[in-house]
Amino acid sequence: MRKTLAYFLYTMLVACIVCACSDSLDILQDYGFDFVTLPVSKAISRDETVEIRCRLVKEGNYKEARYFIRYFQTDGKGMLRLDNGTLLTPNDLFPLTNEVFRLYYTSQCTDQQRIDVYIEDNFGQTVQKSFSFSNESKENE
Repeated sequence: MRKTLAYFLYTMLVACIVCACSDSLDILQDYGFDFVTLPVSKAISRDETVEIRCRLVKEGNYKEARYFIRYFQTDGKGMLRLDNGTLLTPNDLFPLTNEVFRLYYTSQCTDQQRIDVYIEDNFGQTVQKSFSFSNESKENE
């Protein structure tokens, strides 16, 4: 009886070890990330351009991760472009090729302005930042 029980326990132990081993590796692909900026001017005049210095902060590095940018103009009117000269159009995705980049917002009105910038990756994760600008009229100076 003891011999049979010992064989049974030995067989169960070997089965547990074999089932615990796997040839597949668990590779994390969708690392979290954030989108940070240096302080941005809050006042802007019509036809003035404000620089927004940006950096992606990633929790890990996966070679196949791709990042994209889009924006919405919720108040006012203006243009947003990347440091490489690409003019961004609202709600369209544009690829980000660098982790450190600059955005240039040019005011086209004298009203309160607000833009919401979204950075997305190819795994469906999104980070959003809002920027508000108040009118700095040259008549007030």
